[in-house]
Amino acid sequence: MHFGLFVPPVADSWKLIQSAETLGYFRAWMYDTPMLNSELFVALTAAAMSTSKIRLGPGVMIPGNRIAPVAASGLATLNALAPGRIDWGMGTGFTARRTLGQRPVKLSDLEEYVRVTRGLLAGETLEWNFEAKRRKIRFLDPDIGAINIKDPMSLYMSAFGPKAREMVARLGAGLIDAPHNVEHARDNMAHMKKVWVDAGRDLADLKTTAAIPGCVLKEGEGYDSPRVKSQTGPHATIALHSLIEAEDFGDIGRAPPPFLAPILDKYREIYRKYEPADARYLANHRGHLMYLRPEEEALCSGEFIKAATWTATKAELIERMSELKAIGYQNLCVEMGYRHPEKLQEWADVFDQV
Repeated sequence: MHFGLFVPPVADSWKLIQSAETLGYFRAWMYDTPMLNSELFVALTAAAMSTSKIRLGPGVMIPGNRIAPVAASGLATLNALAPGRIDWGMGTGFTARRTLGQRPVKLSDLEEYVRVTRGLLAGETLEWNFEAKRRKIRFLDPDIGAINIKDPMSLYMSAFGPKAREMVARLGAGLIDAPHNVEHARDNMAHMKKVWVDAGRDLADLKTTAAIPGCVLKEGEGYDSPRVKSQTGPHATIALHSLIEAEDFGDIGRAPPPFLAPILDKYREIYRKYEPADARYLANHRGHLMYLRPEEEALCSGEFIKAATWTATKAELIERMSELKAIGYQNLCVEMGYRHPEKLQEWADVFDQV
């Protein structure tokens, strides 16, 4: 069992990851949301050059933010800076796409993007389509020290729906999941194992990661305390950000839980006031996974946080994380949020007992 973190990159995120390495965290993923966070590969480079053991990677990289050969070059460059410590995650895109007013990438386009990126990282000469032309491409001088494609880099894919998990199995990639409770995790893992075996693969080769949003409650602390709301309120409200735009941008592959309906109705009143009216997504995703906007504060109750995140006492979290381990998740990664470095120690104290 390994433990890690997901980070919304800012210019000095390398300091957080450096501290995580000191505390024994195994892996750090960074989001790929250029209109909201720092540029992914710049932030990863800073982390690579200031650490020596922790594994690093985009979690997750989005097609459309850069063409596949550029992604392959970026990953191979990181691998030269941090040999053997680079993984790469891929997904169809949520916030990164919506901040541009775009729907998620089609699964078929994501699979093609992976084919090209993976082939280049394997040193292959391959064909790809670009600007209405099909051409052969490859790394021309992989041995001059500019890149490293000798040390392997593991592929993980964010997959919340059944079709996405089938693609994970077809490609033999690792899974990045975001279960909202133990029962949901159990159902997701059962389906992932089934499609993995159906694809003719050995379960021993399945790599799985769970993204864990939440706060470690102090003794007697309420779910609605200012500290808890600041740490993990932004993780609860992403459901509102997603569902309010489902008609325009689609959903993220799973049905909303019933408790969200009345909160979503209240949020809809807020959303309708956002300007400009033809681009409300610009306001909707400001602060996403980083901080609560003032108008979200009243909606983010303790009950909402309890239902939408993994927030609990240390003893409860040790039990729940142990259940995730038993279900089959090999990597548990806490969602760090923004400006709360103290979460590293709080969650390390949990993970150390799982």
